[in-house]
Amino acid sequence: MRTEVITVRTGSRPTVRDITREAERFVTGQGDGLLHVFVPHATAGLAIIETGAGSDDDLLRAIDDLLPTDDRWRHRHGSPGHGRDHVLPAFLPPYATVPVIDGKLALGTWQSICLVDPNGDNPTRQVRFSFR
Repeated sequence: MRTEVITVRTGSRPTVRDITREAERFVTGQGDGLLHVFVPHATAGLAIIETGAGSDDDLLRAIDDLLPTDDRWRHRHGSPGHGRDHVLPAFLPPYATVPVIDGKLALGTWQSICLVDPNGDNPTRQVRFSFR
């Protein structure tokens, strides 16, 4: 199995960061198989969605609607409402698997692999790509 860890800068605000290009570079020339993407963080997840047409902001808004940053959370360290960030991976898992055919990601026309990070307390994240 081939594996690589990349560092992704997410900044100090909730963000949806498209990492498709990095994934494409990783699988180029690798033949057929599966790309597994994993985020080893308790407060981030992965989504395969359309980007650039407002879906990124819609996703962040949906997270805020579903998991508000208020004082309802028992997990209270970090910024206000940070407990919701620890619940996020139950809704947006920290992993995704994408078919690779002839060294190319077999994503749909409008699909992108995105790191979703609502936690502004950590400005950088690690993402592991594994190919088999």
